[in-house]
Amino acid sequence: MPPKNPAASSDQAANLYEGSVPVARLKDSKIYRHVLSVLVDNEAGVLARVTGLFSGRGYNIESLTVSEVDKEKQVSRINVVTSGTHQVIEQIKAQLGRLVPVHVVRDLTDDGPSIERELALMKVVGIGKKRSDALRWADKHGASIVESTAKSFVFQMIGTTAEINDFVVGLKPMGLAEVSRTGAAAIACGDKAIDHASDDDGEADIKLSE
Repeated sequence: MPPKNPAASSDQAANLYEGSVPVARLKDSKIYRHVLSVLVDNEAGVLARVTGLFSGRGYNIESLTVSEVDKEKQVSRINVVTSGTHQVIEQIKAQLGRLVPVHVVRDLTDDGPSIERELALMKVVGIGKKRSDALRWADKHGASIVESTAKSFVFQMIGTTAEINDFVVGLKPMGLAEVSRTGAAAIACGDKAIDHASDDDGEADIKLSE
């Protein structure tokens, strides 16, 4: 469906997906968090092109993970957590899909149930009550100790982003000194893989190894 305004940008036109995105959805001005999974060629410069698309358009990346997922076919998977209105998210997906190294773009937030996990390492420095409080807090949240000295701990926790956020906030008054986080890794629930064609798109041009 062509835009009513002939001067509308190509990005806005592409955003409509030829009428498949309801107009009411595009007019929703609320900000939503989305997890996007993208299959790309594992070659130099691809990550820079993907992140450059975000920065060039003023889109924020809340977290980003990338790793090779098929060595034989040299395919990597990028998980991007971003936030925006429905219209902005649709624009991001359309623009990602136009990049030459990109094979598949999936919005795990919109496409259905998914599993999301993040790993975090947190260093707590303290003695006495702070030390004992930190140990109790870690035990309550299922965090494990991966390094210990007389004055410090390094905790490891695997969980959702929200769970780790809560754990980190609780550690701050207990001597939290340093945090290192991987960012979200996510995968869709069910029996369909990321490269399985959905009802409204064509077959993916790659298939991950069996």
